This record gives sequence, C-alpha cells and structure tokens, in this order.
Amino acid sequence: MRTLKFERNVMRNPAGSCMVSFGNTKVLCAASIDARLPPFLEGTNRGWLSAEYAMLPGSTPGGRKRREIGKRDGRSTEIQRLIGRSLRAAVDFANLGPVAITIDCDVIEADGGTRTAAISGGWIALHEALSMIAGQQGRPGPGYYLLGQIAAVSVGIVDGQIVCDLDYENDSQAEVDMNVVKRDDNLVEVQGTGEKGTFTRGQLVELMDAADAGIDEILEAQRKVLGL
Repeated sequence: MRTLKFERNVMRNPAGSCMVSFGNTKVLCAASIDARLPPFLEGTNRGWLSAEYAMLPGSTPGGRKRREIGKRDGRSTEIQRLIGRSLRAAVDFANLGPVAITIDCDVIEADGGTRTAAISGGWIALHEALSMIAGQQGRPGPGYYLLGQIAAVSVGIVDGQIVCDLDYENDSQAEVDMNVVKRDDNLVEVQGTGEKGTFTRGQLVELMDAADAGIDEILEAQRKVLGL
C-alpha cells in the first residue's frame, strides 16, 4: 500500500466528511442528509444512499480538466454507481428509516486508485453522518444502522509482478487491473480485466490475496481514525 491517511470532519457543513489520501491521490468525501427519498421508495419507510463523483480542475497533469456540467461522462457515471453500490452494502436501510444520504466524492489530486480511495473515504463520511442521525433518532450510535465496514483497493500485474494499490504509472502499464471492494471479510464487488494480456486462475488467487492484505490495512486505518 501507498501511504494511507484519513482526516475526519474536514468540512463544517456536511453531516460527515473525510479527506482520504492513497499516496498522492486525494479525495474529499462529504455525506449529506435529505428527507426526500427517490420515488420508488416513497411510503416504504426505508432509507437510501447514493453517490456522486467528480474530478476537479487541476486534479490531473497535462492541463486543466474541464468541469463536468450537466450530464456526467461515462467514466464518472460508472464510478459513482460503484461507490453507491459499495456503500449501500454497509447500511441496514430498514433501521435507517425514510432518510436519504448522498456521498459526494471530489478528486482533488489523481494519481491512480481514485475510485477505491473514494469508497474507503466515503465510508468514514458515512459513519460520521450515521452518528448524527443516531443522535437525532435517539439510537445508541452508528452501529445501529451499519452492517459492516467498507474498504476498497486496486491490485494488478505490472511487469509480471503483483502490485497492490496502483498509482497512475503502475495502472497505465498494468497487464491486469482489478478493483476489489469488501465489507469486513466478505466481497462486495470485484472488477478485473486483462488490460494488455491474460491471467491464470493462480494469478487471480494471488491478486485476491494481495487485495485482502491491502484492505486489512485500510480497515485498520479507518478504525484508528474513528477511535473504534
């Protein structure tokens, strides 16, 4: 793993916020609470969580990245859906009740692994927001709403070697690239492809072992910053 850093409560206004750094990749995650639910959940007394993702101008080398105004590009849409799916796996929506949570993930600096950093930092922001909701609803704490702890990491094969938490240079050269999301010890999602080649079942096992080790480190860092 690159150097990990989670900073809590970096913004005053959201219900929860976190600045997460995976090496030089930095993502600002903010959790907002809304009483308005999606139409398909009206009258169900169940909550919901969605995510939005954007790369800010100046976050990438090679000139200014244009702001995404209006319709998002395909990459951002795919990533924010992944973030939403991943963090929804952490929440007991029946216990949450008719509350909508949005996790905004804005990439400040991009050096590979922005989606996995956003998921891991997004869980910290979510935990903070659930702490606020627990106080409002008179519940014992965020654990009342949580099914588990979420973390994600990228792994790949670069020059024939297994690499965990790929930076941009490794990612651009990887023969195989995977993103792994887990809730505690259980898999939430695995995205993997042979970018410039193929890989064996044995290499897949090695990649998953490397992801397990990296995610264990992220989970520990999350617990430490939250005092759990």
